[in-house]
Amino acid sequence: MTEPGRPAQPSHPFDDDKLREECGVYGVLGVDDAANYVALGLHALQHRGQEAAGIVSYCPDTGFHNVRRIGYVRDNFTKQSVMGLLPGSSAIGHTRYSTSGGKGVTALRDVQPLYAEFALGGCAIAHNGNLTNADSLRRQLIERGSIFQSQADTECMVHLMARSIHNTIPERMKDALRLVEGAFSVIAMTRTKMIGVRDPLGVRPLVLGRYGEAWILSSETCALDIIGADYVREIEPGEMVIITRGGVESLRPFEDAPSRFCIFEYVYFSRPDSVIGGLSVYETRRRIGAELAREAPVAADLVCPIPDSGTPAAIGYSQESGIPYAMGIIRNAYVGRTFIEPTDQIRDMGVRLKLNVNRAIVEGKRVILVDDSVVRGTTTRKIKDMILAAGAAEVHFRIASPPTRWSCFYGVDTPERSKLIAAGMTEDQMCAHLGVDSIRFISLDGLYRACGHPAGRDAGSPQFCDACFSGDYPIEPSDARADGRIKETVGA
Repeated sequence: MTEPGRPAQPSHPFDDDKLREECGVYGVLGVDDAANYVALGLHALQHRGQEAAGIVSYCPDTGFHNVRRIGYVRDNFTKQSVMGLLPGSSAIGHTRYSTSGGKGVTALRDVQPLYAEFALGGCAIAHNGNLTNADSLRRQLIERGSIFQSQADTECMVHLMARSIHNTIPERMKDALRLVEGAFSVIAMTRTKMIGVRDPLGVRPLVLGRYGEAWILSSETCALDIIGADYVREIEPGEMVIITRGGVESLRPFEDAPSRFCIFEYVYFSRPDSVIGGLSVYETRRRIGAELAREAPVAADLVCPIPDSGTPAAIGYSQESGIPYAMGIIRNAYVGRTFIEPTDQIRDMGVRLKLNVNRAIVEGKRVILVDDSVVRGTTTRKIKDMILAAGAAEVHFRIASPPTRWSCFYGVDTPERSKLIAAGMTEDQMCAHLGVDSIRFISLDGLYRACGHPAGRDAGSPQFCDACFSGDYPIEPSDARADGRIKETVGA
């Protein structure tokens, strides 16, 4: 998870202007060679984290087995030489996007799942989210004698569990999670059980699936589809499930609280073929585009997505506006986040290595470009320059989320607030700064309507976590407030 005090250093200029989820989790109990199924599930969740991945399996004859690797799932967990190290009928895994620029052996200690031997036996833990009081917890635990082996906030859970006086691992986990603050979806595995739990507000996703007699826990439904598993239901906010071969036990270890699921999962993080809260992510993004067309119309000849995340919203905008849809920008699928730019000249071409303008389509046209978000604005400016260089007559940006004005502290890699272009500029100021003909964002009410709440955000209490847009933090980010990372105004 997050590594305090270590800024993000994206390896590709296109990725520098995107918000990034920090991980995905996946677990299987009750099928031979469970680690192979976990590897497939992690491959489907690769979009949630590309820095590293790990799998822990359990075999009654040989105990727990742990393999952690830097890089893509496909590069590390497709070889029999690796998968043969992970025997057993239960396994959990994690795919990680860190906020650290460090790679290689020195970062391997932070790769999850983390594994620990308690007096009650071994336990592996994988965590999606971010603990907003991890820094203060870490200091307290170190002062009381705990020795940390990683920078992962998940390790705070391990030490809190070790200090609990309860005589079962699920009870110790309840103890630990009652002391942490923040957003978390956790999967844990003991010798006989798999445990899944979501924070009381349900900020991060977690679903339950079934594969024959086996049980699955996953960040998203698309990772059930890849192995042919059936979707059973979502783990509810504040729920803990304890899964054995005999079935699923549901517990409620936290006080009830109104759900505040991360609305950006619908906008960008989740795969479009996933289903969240009963809603198709793809269809929700298409509705966002249609809503955007109603809120921010403009005369133009073409609607073009910035691939791939802007595609469903661009389709919705085109359908609602009646303006033809076209692939004006082509994505090169073979440029990954690990591309290394050796010189300034090549670095300046970074966006072209990933995106290229379809000149024959855009030349002489008034073009609407639909993207999911604008963070720093650096990529927006570069894409505008590319479109104009290809002969476009006008360039209009339509953004399928409200302006990102606040940092996230719940498991999303976000720049500090002073680096967010919308934190210090109005839409008109951004338009002038970026040199585009117009730029408009969907309203927060419009986003809520597209996500199934017709009355918008202010009908009762907010139904989602939208802190990156509104500054309304539903969970107190105590560490960030204490160290000054939250400021009411930019430059304050």
